[in-house]
Amino acid sequence: MCKSTLAPRAGALAAVLLFSQLSHAALTIELQSVKPALKASDDAEFVVTIRNDGARPVRLLKWQIPGETDEASFFEVSRDGKPVLYLGKHYKRGAPTDKDYLPLASGQSISRPIELSTQFDLTATGTYTFSYQPHFAESKAARSLNGKMEMAEAEVSVANSNTVHLWIEGSLQSQVEQQLKREESIANAIGIQGVSYSSNCSSSRRSTISSAFNTSKSMASNSLNYLNGSTVGARYTTWFGSYTSSRWSTARSHFSKIYSAMLNQNVVFDCGCTSSAYAYVYPTQPYKVYLCNAFWSAPLSGTDSKGGTIVHELSHFNVVAATDDHAYGQSAAKNLARTNPTRALDNADNHEYFAENTPYQN
Repeated sequence: MCKSTLAPRAGALAAVLLFSQLSHAALTIELQSVKPALKASDDAEFVVTIRNDGARPVRLLKWQIPGETDEASFFEVSRDGKPVLYLGKHYKRGAPTDKDYLPLASGQSISRPIELSTQFDLTATGTYTFSYQPHFAESKAARSLNGKMEMAEAEVSVANSNTVHLWIEGSLQSQVEQQLKREESIANAIGIQGVSYSSNCSSSRRSTISSAFNTSKSMASNSLNYLNGSTVGARYTTWFGSYTSSRWSTARSHFSKIYSAMLNQNVVFDCGCTSSAYAYVYPTQPYKVYLCNAFWSAPLSGTDSKGGTIVHELSHFNVVAATDDHAYGQSAAKNLARTNPTRALDNADNHEYFAENTPYQN
């Protein structure tokens, strides 16, 4: 942790983020562009500053702090009012533990640089808007329990940073589009249905992946059969919230596409990731899944399983369900379904837990 030494820029706005009344704490998040406009050859460099203006310490989830992760899905980028394609990674992670948080004392701030040219398609000329939208903070408040002072955790929903408007000169030819076309061409040329492996997957790992893929297919098939029925049970409401015909149709469409991808596409697995996460994908690059350390020790089925991880990752692909990662872990996913069913339908872990159905629900 360090105090921010970044001088404020003219015209920069800050969003004040209020904590729960329990903590009486507040965060300020400021996003600043390094340059006022970008040529085609320039990188899109920004600095994020997070300051704890409250009276109590907070904990920030490292997964959503630039410099602590190589993911950037917590940024919102648009061009001329239209969303810009995200090109970076989407991870499958477990529920956060103490080691996944960065403490920020009262009055302290951190500043982190981030470069977004490789994370979003910024190849077209236009006026872009950028904002940083993390959901990562916890506050700690002391309370008396049986005569003892203990620390109570209070999860905080964090709002957006300020919005930065930036004019960018696009490249003559979109390297991003060319890359995606090459990926699509290669996938079509291979034309293999089922599973294939990168060269960094050993024989034993290939056997493990094959079993996991078969398990994931059974999960997806079972999920689709449930959604093709007419009974709205606890299984649905636990993971996707209150019933509406529209949301039910969305869930059914998502699992139809997940199962179709398993049956009809060449799903490629790469074993080179050494992250503590389960897996990740690039949502614009179907159907390649990068398996990480937690995957290998996960059970074949059940909660946070190998089979469920594959369902989770396939749901991320834009051509499948284009899900995001709004919450990790069963507890957070259940809460998301209760409080925001629409967002639960956009959350990959909710799809995974619906498919794993552990503990079993009708």
